[in-house]
Amino acid sequence: MEDVIVARDLEKRFEDLVAVDHIAFRVRKGEVFGFLGPNGAGKTTTMKMIQCISPKTGGTLEVFGMDVNTHQREIKSRLGVVPQETNLDPDFSTYRNLLVYARYFGIPKQEAEQRAEDLLAFMQLEEKRDVRVDKLSGGMKRRLIIARALINAPELLILDEPTIGLDPQARHLIWERLRNLQAEGNTLVLTTHYLDEAERLCDRLVIMDHGKILVEGPPADLIREHAGSDVVEVEQTPKVIARLTELGVNYDLVGDMLQAFTDRPHDIARELLEVCRHEAVTVRPATLEDVFLRLTGRRLRE
Repeated sequence: MEDVIVARDLEKRFEDLVAVDHIAFRVRKGEVFGFLGPNGAGKTTTMKMIQCISPKTGGTLEVFGMDVNTHQREIKSRLGVVPQETNLDPDFSTYRNLLVYARYFGIPKQEAEQRAEDLLAFMQLEEKRDVRVDKLSGGMKRRLIIARALINAPELLILDEPTIGLDPQARHLIWERLRNLQAEGNTLVLTTHYLDEAERLCDRLVIMDHGKILVEGPPADLIREHAGSDVVEVEQTPKVIARLTELGVNYDLVGDMLQAFTDRPHDIARELLEVCRHEAVTVRPATLEDVFLRLTGRRLRE
């Protein structure tokens, strides 16, 4: 498959801070690729280098086969960017925001008008066509930002927290629209703190921490490799810990609870019930969040 983004030994430094520490990854045409990590992990810095708004310090980074430090104009013309912050023009209507943005790409007026109408329909904003942005709900603004990012028919869409702060209905609508874009052949790169979102949308992803890539692969493969198929949860006691140690089962301590990661959940639950008869034992499927917390820890990051 054709590579849209290729990074080798990529580095970004800010004086004494190494924000991105010699990472390598590839994004293939037509896939949804995710960057996950705690605050300060380096994912946003990496996204900014892809967008050609933060020059790399070392290594190579090519987008559409072009170096990001020498072909910024050509690359940007083929990108669509959905920023985390809401930066729409509050004095313009929904429709006018799209038309004004189209000017930056030199799109002819008639073509821009048609694209704007089509995108309003695509994001279910037709009824808000002539409404000023400051009168829109948070979910509507988010959908408009995505529509705006699509006005130049980009081949690569960069999304920074695309559903931040949205209710479940709005999130699911945006997920559906992003899947539609992928089905049409678009390549999507996103970062999100909603791990269920990454698990649903991403074909492949990386988890970063301290500027390095810890793991890379499809979500299901990462879950299977680092957390098993299921998690058994039970209150931690010396007897429970001793029994899991005897069974050779990996576990994490989470407050006063214990999480055991296993491909034999019912067998393990049965064993635990024998040594903690008065405590509840819960079995649930392992998730990408389990992998994330096991790899990056549970300490809060500012």
